[in-house]
Amino acid sequence: MDENDLGTKLDRIVLTEKEIRDRIHELAAEIDRDYADRDLLLVGVLKGAVMVMADLSRALHVPVTVDFMAVSSYGSGRRSSGVVRILKDLDESIEGRHVLVVEDIIDSGLTLSWLVANLRSRGPASVEVFALMRKPDALVADVDVRYVGFDLPREFVVGYGLDYAERYRNLPFVATLTSEAYDG
Repeated sequence: MDENDLGTKLDRIVLTEKEIRDRIHELAAEIDRDYADRDLLLVGVLKGAVMVMADLSRALHVPVTVDFMAVSSYGSGRRSSGVVRILKDLDESIEGRHVLVVEDIIDSGLTLSWLVANLRSRGPASVEVFALMRKPDALVADVDVRYVGFDLPREFVVGYGLDYAERYRNLPFVATLTSEAYDG
């Protein structure tokens, strides 16, 4: 599917593939400068951050290692369940390491706030956050995000790792859905 083929359940494109790619490269240059003399561990938050993690890691020039966590506070719909669970933890210790948490999107910030506190309790040298997208109007928790790609309005979006009921993650752009998409 390309940006001209929105299909029957996609409403409109919010971020194009080119906009996403260009912004990731801009932020990667900042990260390269900030971590020029440090060993950096990228921690991707599954499942949504897979696309961002792959593209960001390829755009970086500093040496990085990668690991993943799966932390869930969402059910199969559009609303947070309010309960945070670790579904997959890190494979190695982060003690003494410089950690950059890589997120696809920040909505309320509650899950990310919990995750950052959890990671900081493990004794890393530093913990910073990269989020490709953020919804400032939806924030409930105060989360310090060092690298932000785009601020979005408070609307539900899919694509580029973001899903609705596990669908649409594979879109190379970010879009809204029509009301028919939520009906099944």
